[in-house]
Amino acid sequence: MGTPLLPDRALLETLRVVLQTAATCLQEDYEQDPNPTRLLQSRARIVDFVLSDLWQMCGLPAELTLVAVGGYGRRELYPYSDVDILVLLPTDEVEDDVRQRIEGYIGCLWDLGLDIGHSVRSVDECMRESALDVTVQTNLIESRRLTGSLPLYREFLRRLFVEFNPESFFHAKSAEQEQRYNRFNQTPYALEPNCKESPGGLRDLQVIIWLTLSAGLGTRWSDLARHGLITRDEARELRTCERFMQHVRIRLHYIARRREDRLIFDVQETLAKAFSLEATKAKRASEVMMQRYYRVAKKITQLNGLLLQNIAQRYAPPALSNVRAVDEDFQICGELLDIVDDDVFERHPGAMLKAYLHMQQQSGVKGMSARTLRGLWRGRKLINAAFRRDPENRSTFLAIFQQTRGQTHELRRMNQYETLGSYLPAFGRIVGQMQHDLFHVYTVDQHILQVLRNVRRFALEEHGHEYPLMTRLMAEFERPWVLYIAALFHDIAKGRGGDHSTLGMSDARRFGRDHGMLKEDVDLIVWLVEQHLAMSQVAQKQDLTDPDVIRQFAARAGTERRLTALYLLTHADIRGTSPKVWNGWKGKLLEDLFMASRQLLRGDTPQLALGLDERREQIRERLRFYGLMPDVENDLWSDLDTVYFLRHDIEEVAWHTRMLYHRPHGDEPIVKARPSPVEKGLQIMVYTRDQKDLFMRLCAYFARLGYTILDAKIHTTTKGYALDSFVVMDPGQETDYRDVIGLIEHDLTERLRSEARIDAPTSGRVSRQIKHFPITPAVTLQPDERGQHFILSIVAADRPGLLYSVARTLAEHGVEVHTAKIITLGERAEDTFLVSSRNLDNSGKTVQLEAALLERLRV
Repeated sequence: MGTPLLPDRALLETLRVVLQTAATCLQEDYEQDPNPTRLLQSRARIVDFVLSDLWQMCGLPAELTLVAVGGYGRRELYPYSDVDILVLLPTDEVEDDVRQRIEGYIGCLWDLGLDIGHSVRSVDECMRESALDVTVQTNLIESRRLTGSLPLYREFLRRLFVEFNPESFFHAKSAEQEQRYNRFNQTPYALEPNCKESPGGLRDLQVIIWLTLSAGLGTRWSDLARHGLITRDEARELRTCERFMQHVRIRLHYIARRREDRLIFDVQETLAKAFSLEATKAKRASEVMMQRYYRVAKKITQLNGLLLQNIAQRYAPPALSNVRAVDEDFQICGELLDIVDDDVFERHPGAMLKAYLHMQQQSGVKGMSARTLRGLWRGRKLINAAFRRDPENRSTFLAIFQQTRGQTHELRRMNQYETLGSYLPAFGRIVGQMQHDLFHVYTVDQHILQVLRNVRRFALEEHGHEYPLMTRLMAEFERPWVLYIAALFHDIAKGRGGDHSTLGMSDARRFGRDHGMLKEDVDLIVWLVEQHLAMSQVAQKQDLTDPDVIRQFAARAGTERRLTALYLLTHADIRGTSPKVWNGWKGKLLEDLFMASRQLLRGDTPQLALGLDERREQIRERLRFYGLMPDVENDLWSDLDTVYFLRHDIEEVAWHTRMLYHRPHGDEPIVKARPSPVEKGLQIMVYTRDQKDLFMRLCAYFARLGYTILDAKIHTTTKGYALDSFVVMDPGQETDYRDVIGLIEHDLTERLRSEARIDAPTSGRVSRQIKHFPITPAVTLQPDERGQHFILSIVAADRPGLLYSVARTLAEHGVEVHTAKIITLGERAEDTFLVSSRNLDNSGKTVQLEAALLERLRV
């Protein structure tokens, strides 16, 4: 075994000086004539030279290849960026001498002061890793040979693109972008955004290039215009946005003297000076800088959305037969809302608001077509005073808040395309406005939309496990949409000078009067805007054990409806400031204040904190009716948490209790079935010590019987028992369910007792309707507010065994199901699962799970 040839220290020091001198010259040249492309490419060329020379000096074998990958591979090397390289091997087996030479070479690169990201793989290993990890695949498609074996590199490229699937790559990168957006709370408007990774940052532009490169559509913005994906004006806008973001990142690196991609408060003023921006009478220089940044980020997210949509249609163009009319201005094209012609909004400006309303009302629509979005952006200037006075437009705008779904998505879209700020000029004034305090991490407009999202979540059952009391209160609240409007106006007057709560009252009152709202609702909204800070201030700063404090606060609220509304808004407001601001202590203080004040307003009637007192009493009455002695339910109920009682109706809890009260902690599985009291079908309860992959095995069992699962409620007691409920139905409608109850109870009990394997069912047939009108499957996976669980939502064509396919995929990826809500709308399944797994903290694993689910869901 030979000793690796390594350059002496003097030579390494010379190369180090060369790199440092070149870096200084590049910075001086950039300061005199800021040209980001020249800087990035020049640094890449200098590093190319050093890496290639050092490769020869270290005596690396001729059959190896040195490859630049990632950003370095596309010749974009920022001042302090890491240098990603791949050492390509001819075989998986590496001799010790060669491995030592490679290690020595990498060590020399670190000695030069380069931040090296390296991998050492054979072509076969590259292909295997590429198939498993879309990030690796992305790095490889941007590869560039630096030195070494050209035949080996050509073989690598041949294998890479032979095994490459552009459509799968598109879906994986789209899912990866969605996960990245989730990490940044779906907004580019954080007060300290990341110019590389945040929505609207450089990564959004790179995603476009990766996808167009993989689809053979070019790598320049002009190429995209030539292929009809964007207009020439949009191509110029993209280049302008890209140059701005490149300047931002370059200057951040120079200011921090290290790799820094966050526009943290510490550098914003310096960054503004680097861009020659000055303060105005109303704004600091840093605020001027950040508003420019937000405008560019908004434009990037708009164009990113347009391009992803246009690329998607290349893979799955909508069939002419799959177009249906909505009204005279709109049609559904595939799964997108489309305007019937390009000048719809010029002819009927009010149709802009109706576009958002249609998105809420039309089931199965996943987005707006590119020309609809372009039309909304161009048409925003048509929203003037006459538009705002039009009674039909006012009615449409109010209707957007009153729908059963889609408020969060559509109001965000309205803000993205400036419809919201154009219709409500008061809102337009706070778009991109920063908040310099210790807890808000979003601009004012984004904070408002976060608060509105939080209030909306209280009304959604799938989030009931996060805040069960809020969900219960919201369900009982008359006209809950009033709270969405209160959320929209609560901070709308920030930045005007004076008390924004008082100033916002006038805006809210005018809005309510102009839109013909009930006086009691207008009064409530105005009061909430005025008092939206009061509850948190009392809860956190005053003594809640002092009866006078509670009495004064209850008197301020006056009615239980006002108190409940303020509690819901306050809870949502605090959570909407920053993911780090909310904690259990604040929640407990607010809850204590709410409960004490509510007791006082109810005349001191004792109530349990979560409003379950009457509910439990009703269940106990039902148990007495069935002849059970008082208190026999206590042992079982002590193992069941609040979420269980909220998710199961009174009759269901009574049935479970009757079946289980006398053996809550036994070792034997208990399976009970009965005809469903709600609809035709069979209701089945399973109670057993929790077992590995239990949910998947139960789904497999019902699928083998040929049953469709209409509803599933998965619950685990505090003592580690699974208490699962299913409603199943024979899709052929041929079963007399009473005849199979005994068989199912005996057979399933035996299988659970022995933990015997339940064979996978055969794939079920899809209906003819699905074959002719396919439903594109969709998978979304988002963390809940607590960060302990994830909410998995799927949309797919319904078929026998569908739930088993989902359960099996989750089990294969080590994901545990806690609850499941199954909804079947005709041929369309919309299922929601509360899941957890350590793997879900890894974005690569999450993307793999989503890809696997999509593959299983495709018909």
